[in-house]
Amino acid sequence: MSQAGSAHNSPADALGRAAAESPVAAAPAKPIQIKMVLLGESAVGKSSLVLRFVNDEFKDYKEPTIGAAFLTQKVRLDDSVLKLDIWDTAGQERFHSLAPMYYRNAQAAVVVYDITRAASLDKAKSWVKELQRQANTAMVIALVGNKLDLAAPAPAEGEAAAAGEAEEEPAESETERADSEAELAEGEAPPHREVQAETARAYAEEQGLLFLETSAKTGEGVVEIFTEVAKKLDLAQIAGARAARPGQLNSGSVNVGVLGDGGFGAADAARTNTEGCAC
Repeated sequence: MSQAGSAHNSPADALGRAAAESPVAAAPAKPIQIKMVLLGESAVGKSSLVLRFVNDEFKDYKEPTIGAAFLTQKVRLDDSVLKLDIWDTAGQERFHSLAPMYYRNAQAAVVVYDITRAASLDKAKSWVKELQRQANTAMVIALVGNKLDLAAPAPAEGEAAAAGEAEEEPAESETERADSEAELAEGEAPPHREVQAETARAYAEEQGLLFLETSAKTGEGVVEIFTEVAKKLDLAQIAGARAARPGQLNSGSVNVGVLGDGGFGAADAARTNTEGCAC
């Protein structure tokens, strides 16, 4: 979280300086608050996606989310500034019953699957069905295939020919190759694409969803998916609804960090988890 205040500076003073010094100074004083939820099976990279978007960082190993994590980011959309309140939910089945607490009253949902695991797309489809049945009917839903960096490119004709020639190697080499394949079968095989983009895109179009493939590791497509979701939002309707419900907060009790002097694009990295709740 940004360290906005000091012993002699109040948060209000810090906010005033940030507004005066940042490129968003000319934007409306009060950003439009958007509640967004990330859903998907465990280990598909939901947390990595939001960390890449908010902090522009990637960790090769990240512990599973417990309950949910909360992060915020401000984005500019035309003449508006949106404050995205992003709930990154846990993918483990034991936390499934908590999900409605996070997608209730949300304006947007990003449903993530892993392109190297076909079963994760099936789980994503079940989340889409649940959202369509129980969530806000005006919700913008995006289907995201993550881990694009692991997608093995199709072999070129020359490579295919070389692979065919390799089959004619001596028996000893085949034995060694069999040993290698046995080792890979024990869990050491490198991941490869199991879900074709065309398959997922066809499903997304059928269901009226946004669709994009991303890589949290390289950053490819990450900013694009959040901005495309933002473009689909009915901001006038959202702003009007919030004005009619003054003081109403999103689900959960959250301490949101003060925007630091990084100005536009700086992240409030306030986080929370719900394992200790009475849910």
